[in-house]
This record gives sequence, structure tokens and C-alpha cells, in this order.
Amino acid sequence: MTSESDQPVITCESLYKVFGLTPDEMARDNIDAIDQAYLDRKNLVAAVHDVSLDVYPGEMLVVMGLSGSGKSTLVRCLSRLIESTSGAITVEGNDLLAMDEKELIELRRHKMGMVFQNFALLPHKTVLENIAFPLQMRGMKRADFVERTMNMIDLVGLQGRENSFPRELSGGQQQRVGIARSLAVEPDIWFLDEPFSALDPLIRKEMQDEFLRLQSILRKTIVFITHEFDEALRLADRIAIMYHGRIEQVDPPEKIVLNPATEYVRKFTNDVPREKVLTAGSVMDAKREGDVDTAKPVRINDRIEAIAEYILGQDIPVPVIDEQDQPVGMLHKDTVLGILFHDQSQQP
Repeated sequence: MTSESDQPVITCESLYKVFGLTPDEMARDNIDAIDQAYLDRKNLVAAVHDVSLDVYPGEMLVVMGLSGSGKSTLVRCLSRLIESTSGAITVEGNDLLAMDEKELIELRRHKMGMVFQNFALLPHKTVLENIAFPLQMRGMKRADFVERTMNMIDLVGLQGRENSFPRELSGGQQQRVGIARSLAVEPDIWFLDEPFSALDPLIRKEMQDEFLRLQSILRKTIVFITHEFDEALRLADRIAIMYHGRIEQVDPPEKIVLNPATEYVRKFTNDVPREKVLTAGSVMDAKREGDVDTAKPVRINDRIEAIAEYILGQDIPVPVIDEQDQPVGMLHKDTVLGILFHDQSQQP
């Protein structure tokens, strides 16, 4: 994740999307901003309700909530696939809502990539042709777009399938084509709306692994929509939880689970196994006099779920090291036992 000194890539402030209400109607009602009293008076419900949010460079922000919470509407507002009713959105410091059609097309062609649940592949075109399509629309020379497309095919692991048609591919392979097509335009900002939800669980996990691998290489700024908490925990730098169009909380996964900001977030995360969320760094102790570094160390960002068996098999505390392989603390067996069996006294 990025440091707080970074300027946001995307910022939205007091954003509303109210279906059935236009800015012209607001002007006739002589209001500049929407409030709950106005919505009640007009008998309207906001699909996106007073959302203020920042997305930072290289961050994967996962927006989640139950069906109807407003998460898909939000990402469509942020990409301006639909028009917001009220509020402000800036992308790299530029006013998204003030852009004319030409400026918006240029932004999408050169800065934004989008992947949705529906793969939307062109059935009469091959893998190579599907991926190359947005590059052709840019007017790129054939030799250049073929080279770029083949690079994308290699990146997503579809070597040898470039001449296949969508009907000849599995669901996971089709999704890879959609991801490669989106990446071909080399977007700085990537919107993904439940891209893996149509896949069976095994392929879904494989695609998550592939997605994490790609992100480790490309470091895109990503807004990823899901309703699956396990998926959010695997992917997110931060999680934004939505409820009835509002953002209830935006925080790293550990803080979301351990320090819920609202009663809804507490209920939403109540059944999440702590070992899936907590890392060695979040529960380690400071190194104490007499602790011996003879056990194989674990890394500060290792999930407890992944290292629990190893920790429980040690008779001595296990050292924790940071990204530079420097010792930063010790992890004790009792701490891990407390997490696994939900002993609150052993948790932060």
C-alpha cells in the first residue's frame, strides 16, 4: 500500500446517485446539494448516498457490501459510465464531471481499464482479436498492436490459445481474455466489478492468485467490487464497506475486523475467522530478553492462517522479520492459540 503522503489518484466528495432525479430538477428546486430531508420530501432513495472517498496510487481498494448496497453504482459513477446526481469526482486532479465527451473518451482510452462480471467477449473474434480490439480502435499500427497483444497473452498465461474463439475457452480462460483486453491499453486506473463471481470456486481462487501476481508486477490503482469477504481479505489493501448507498467504513482488513466503526460493520464481519485477517505483525510481541532466534522466522505480513501450524509446532517464540529481513518482533504460541480459539484476552 502507498504512504499517506501520496496524492489520491481518485477523489470523490459528497457523491450522490439518485435514480429519477436530475441536476436540472435540483436546479428547479433551488438546491445545490442533496440532504436526507430533500430525499424524504421527494420520496427518493439514493443508490449512492453522500460518499466521500480517496483512492491512492498503486492501491487495491476493495468495495464490498450486500446486493443492493450501491457498490456497482459507485464504481460506475467513478468511471462516469453513469452520471452522478450531485457531488464531485477528480481523477489525477482533473474534474471528471466537467469533462466533455471527447475528454472522457480520451481518459478511458488512455487511463482507465474496466472488467465486469460479464466477459463481453466478441464471439466471432479470436483471443488475439478480442484483446487487440481496443488497440485497433486507437488507430495503432498492426505490427504494434499484435506485439502488445502477444505480450498480454503471455502475461495472463494464454500462450497457445491466441487463435481460439471464446466458445472454445473455459470460463477462467475467458476471464483472462477480458483482463488482458483491459490491460492492453496500459491503464493507470483499473475498475473491476465482481469479475470472478461467475466462476466456480476452484477457478475463482486461481484467478485471484493470477490477479495478485499481475498486481505485484503492474502496481495499478484498482477499485475492485465484490460481495465475498474471503475475496476481499485476499486482495485488498483497504476495504470500503457499503450499506444502503453509504460508506460505513474504509480501512485495512485488520482494522475493519478488529475495530468496526459501526454496528453494521460489526455484524457484517462478526463471523470472519480472525486467523484469515490478522498478520504476524499485528499480533507479535516486542523481542524480550532471553528470546532466542533459533526458529525459522516468519514475515511480518504473513497471515496467521498460513503460519499457525508452524508456530504451534515450535517450543520457543518465533522471530518475525520485515521486508528487509530485519527482526522486528517475536510471535508466541499462546497468541496464536488465542486467535484460533477466539480468546479475546490474547487478541489486540
